[in-house]
Amino acid sequence: MLKVSGIETFYGKIQALKNVNLVVEQGQIVTLLGANGAGKTTTMKTIAGLLKPQKGTVEFLGENITGMRPDQLVRKGIALVPEGRAILSTMTVLENLEMGAFHRNDKDIKKDIENVMQQFPILKEREDQLGGTLSGGQQQMLAIARALLSKPKLLLLDEPSMGLAPLIVADIFKMIREIKDSGTTVLLVEQNAKQALKVADYGYVMETGKIIINGEASNLLEDPRVVEAYLGKKTS
Repeated sequence: MLKVSGIETFYGKIQALKNVNLVVEQGQIVTLLGANGAGKTTTMKTIAGLLKPQKGTVEFLGENITGMRPDQLVRKGIALVPEGRAILSTMTVLENLEMGAFHRNDKDIKKDIENVMQQFPILKEREDQLGGTLSGGQQQMLAIARALLSKPKLLLLDEPSMGLAPLIVADIFKMIREIKDSGTTVLLVEQNAKQALKVADYGYVMETGKIIINGEASNLLEDPRVVEAYLGKKTS
């Protein structure tokens, strides 16, 4: 579904990504792991069209989408839930959800909003509440629900568990599984390596802008390099 080949992305003269290659197969959850500053968010922004690589290509469903604008990519079926959520704080929950479907003109928008509110019941309870007054966990649910209303084929999730309480983190990862089960492919950037590898099918590990390890997620859970760097001594 997604193929990233030889991507090199810069911030000015500073090279952030160095020959990054990764593949996301349809129907999978693929996770991208690494420490702060490794290049994970830059990779997501490059895929989503927020940054343009100086070298390399991004292909989606067999089409070269390198350099396309973010709104064009949303229409093609790629949605990004950015790090920090980026909800519209002065708009209500319902208005945020409606903005997720900004590019759509079909008759199913109202039904799809009702469906995501069933999937995220707290949003139904708070549909008239301003987004900025929600808790961190509720804002993350709103950000994910808003992205789903674009009807993505590929959902990019950047640090969905950041700053959340453990019980809310468990809910978020349960939702990620449900999103996959509903037919949406997921590329997940996550610092909670253990949870990410438990939910993922395949994983990549980044360090200083490069992919240094990749493999089946179940194998990475047992890989000594991953265990030592990201999981601690116990992987259970």
